[in-house]
Amino acid sequence: MSSAAEQEAVQDQEPVRGQEPVPVPVPVADPDAVAAVRAEVAQAQRADAVRSGAAAPAVWPGAPMPLGARFRVGPDGVAGTNFALWAGGAEAVELCLFDERGVETRCPLSELTHEIWHGFVPGVRPGQRYGYRVHGRWDPWTGARWNAAKLLLDPYARAVDGTFALPPEVYGHVRDWPDQHVADTVRDDRDSAPYVPKGVVVHDDDDWVEDRRPKTPWADSVIYELHVRGFTKLHPDIPPELRGTYAGLAHPAAIEHLTRLGVTAVELLPVHQFAHEDHLLRRGLHNHWGYNSIGYFAPHADYSASGTAGQQVGEFKRMVRALHDAGIEVILDVVYNHTAEAGELGPMLSLRGIDNRGYYRLEGDPRRYADYTGCGNTLHVVQPQVLRLITDSLRYWVTEMGVDGFRFDLAAALARSMHDVDMLSPFLAVIAQDPVLRRVKLIAEPWDVGNGGYQVGAFPPLWTEWNDRYRDAVRDFWRGALPDVRDLGYRLTGSSDLYAWGGRRPYASVNFVTAHDGFTLRDLVSYEQKHNEENGEGNRDGTNDNRAWNCGAEGESDDPEINALRRRQLRNLLTTLLLSTGVPMLVAGDEMGRTQGGNNNAYCQDNATGWVDWSLLDQPHWRELAALTARVLTLRRTHPVLRRRAFFSGRAQAPDGLRDLAWFARDGREMTEGDWYAPAATLGLYLSGRDIPGRDARGEPVSDDSFLAVLHAGAEPVTFELPGAPWADAYELVLDTSREDQAEAPGTVLDGGTEVTVPARSVLLLRVVE
Repeated sequence: MSSAAEQEAVQDQEPVRGQEPVPVPVPVADPDAVAAVRAEVAQAQRADAVRSGAAAPAVWPGAPMPLGARFRVGPDGVAGTNFALWAGGAEAVELCLFDERGVETRCPLSELTHEIWHGFVPGVRPGQRYGYRVHGRWDPWTGARWNAAKLLLDPYARAVDGTFALPPEVYGHVRDWPDQHVADTVRDDRDSAPYVPKGVVVHDDDDWVEDRRPKTPWADSVIYELHVRGFTKLHPDIPPELRGTYAGLAHPAAIEHLTRLGVTAVELLPVHQFAHEDHLLRRGLHNHWGYNSIGYFAPHADYSASGTAGQQVGEFKRMVRALHDAGIEVILDVVYNHTAEAGELGPMLSLRGIDNRGYYRLEGDPRRYADYTGCGNTLHVVQPQVLRLITDSLRYWVTEMGVDGFRFDLAAALARSMHDVDMLSPFLAVIAQDPVLRRVKLIAEPWDVGNGGYQVGAFPPLWTEWNDRYRDAVRDFWRGALPDVRDLGYRLTGSSDLYAWGGRRPYASVNFVTAHDGFTLRDLVSYEQKHNEENGEGNRDGTNDNRAWNCGAEGESDDPEINALRRRQLRNLLTTLLLSTGVPMLVAGDEMGRTQGGNNNAYCQDNATGWVDWSLLDQPHWRELAALTARVLTLRRTHPVLRRRAFFSGRAQAPDGLRDLAWFARDGREMTEGDWYAPAATLGLYLSGRDIPGRDARGEPVSDDSFLAVLHAGAEPVTFELPGAPWADAYELVLDTSREDQAEAPGTVLDGGTEVTVPARSVLLLRVVE
């Protein structure tokens, strides 16, 4: 094995083009070499101070915990900030402080405790901008990528000031090296500090007050997925200076829409500080959705109306408090599976330069990154320091920022042990026993892009899951593509085939027809093919499996019959979703006919394509759609039979009772096993409100009205015989989705055994009259 000095000399040479570098063993750091590096750092820092005419502040030993920058009172009552950074394999760490002019002062951190570099700097107060330079070996062949020329964002920074652009200087390697095959092995020694955002010291007691969390039970929850910027950017009743911000979402006009609909929680697309990808910036676009995190403790600064020098933290807290006051929970969509540093040719912004091998999963060739996310890298969650970063972040957002739960993007990647998805993985085990995290709402996107990554139905108790099998079955039924109705029966009643194990309940299934990723609901009935040309990727991005039906014409149409059919299909899809057992999730704007012009991957459309168009509510038919959504949600909220806390058994719950669930064919008879295997466009679903399992808060039995839902996806009207005794003597019509105006629908009473005409492509909801 060569010496460390010899290896560094070899690494500074130009690599041989077209020849794959040979991996070499990882050497153990020489204590004398580490000491020499520290001495060089200190000498360079003193020289910088002489040139600038200012001496670096004193750095006291401080404490290794907690990680990050924490303003506090230190020894002898002196106020200052404690800085602590885990950098396991580093040889030296410099804290870099920046004044309002951008002048940098470097402060070596000489204290090292359990791989954490730390120091207390007297006089450093909230609002101070800072970053780190981490010294170590440049040896990409073994996964070591330290480069002290690059200013690095503190992974624990509570706020970030500045915008991530991606000029060549922010790359640890020479980005434009002629031979890209080995470009990542050629170190770039240019200073990145002028081009990257800085962390900001934040006061922990920023105007947060005790607030009252809604604590909505899972079975009563209705989730509304929205984008902070996209939801508020065009809202006419939000002041222009607040649109697109946390303050805009906290505005009464935004909250009034949520409460009028009747949703119980907002699920915010990523609000962790994120960066834009290089390929988007080169095309003049930006990452709109935000699934490219780089700061897991910092609210994304661009969504702040009050400033980015720490003010974004207080603004986010005030938003949470305003939503809580309205009875609405806040769930964050979080991206802990990868970071914005991408693969080996990506920028050096934070973790890569702190300890590349300690934070990321590397391949057998340590130059390369294991990629279970499709984004170039995967965080190595099995590593204790990575698991601590994630769980510290989660607890911070719960305890100090007030949020009520999380939806984990590509959660299967977090559940991988070494390679395979493992439901006994360290990540899931830590969450299960954590006294803070096990009490909040936990939603898994139960897949990733690696082998064996599809895990719908496999996550343990405490977790709910996005149920894409619900999405696919409901879409296929309403477009007439289901070969039979077996799968649909499971999806409408809580997906017991997926979740009835280990004590899980129907609310383990988050039911959705649309999500941010894919067509909007209106586009689902207006387009069959994606139209993503505006993304600049030759329409190659986005899924081709849309399971959509355009009702006879691709895209917008002037045909009134096509448009009427499309609106009817929207009513069918929304009504089906909101009446199904499980937790429904709506996407912002679907209730008012929002369109993205057929773009099913609008992640880079930070414009009218990606924003909610509130002017739709000025049009009567879209206003009626929003009113229908609110009406069905009111039914759901007032009838526990539609919010079951236990799976249906198909049996009577009391000796003199009816079975809790029954299925009927068009002729009024109960469906047989053969009926489930036959093609069918019409399905009758009877939900008994008698003797619902469970008791209320006072220990009393729960009972409710009983309902019959008739779903008919056929193109022509059909007759349906309403079940008679013992199921019902009579029924009252509650909803008829064939009608544009629901005010005309309810009130009609029909006798059991009566044949009723079910209009083409419609849902009838009938209440049993006792």
